[in-house]
Amino acid sequence: MHFLGPDPTLFPPVDEADEDGIVAVGGDLKQERLVEAYRRGIFPWYSEGLPILWHCPDPRFVLEPATMHVPKSLRKMMKRGVYDVRLDTDFEGVIDGCARTKRPGQRGTWITRDMRKAYVRLHAQGIAHSAEAWLDGVLVGGLYGVSLGNVFYGESMFSTADDASKVAFVTLVEWMRNWGVSLVDCQQETAHLARFGAVPWPRARFCEALVTLTAAPSHHGKWSLPTGTP
Repeated sequence: MHFLGPDPTLFPPVDEADEDGIVAVGGDLKQERLVEAYRRGIFPWYSEGLPILWHCPDPRFVLEPATMHVPKSLRKMMKRGVYDVRLDTDFEGVIDGCARTKRPGQRGTWITRDMRKAYVRLHAQGIAHSAEAWLDGVLVGGLYGVSLGNVFYGESMFSTADDASKVAFVTLVEWMRNWGVSLVDCQQETAHLARFGAVPWPRARFCEALVTLTAAPSHHGKWSLPTGTP
């Protein structure tokens, strides 16, 4: 097992990860280290009270925005304008909603207090972003993640109303596609994301793609949807 030292740019090769996809242990959640990790296809995932665990699973579940499939029923809901979708207006509300959501097979949340602080800092720097679904002025769903170059690394989503997070997700992906983002990292395979067209890639293919995609100019700063976006 590799233990990280003080240099935030040093990570072991991802092909040295163990069978659970853990690449390294320790370190911190400062911006420089997090950005370097994402560039390499590595992300933190651990529980309160444990050291930071850095993951790069094989295979990696990804979605190419250009090939996203939107179910007809969901598209009809979006056209009706049931939800008001916004970007980056309540990042902390989204991350807190994700932390409160109970997940099958998980006890508690992996969004620890330190993780929350770290991603709120990334949001303040224009690196982490949220997509939000609002209903009658109440936040009822959304997702958040990290943007580097032409890659969006999805972290978590939540919903307290029917299909709210799905509407936010599709709206965000379609908007990013028009902006040139060509890959969405979904991390782990789920049936929910598979229905949108997400597929597993070998870790080597994913990390190789990141070299080129993360070298593109990053869309940092506060995001907002163009006026008239459905």
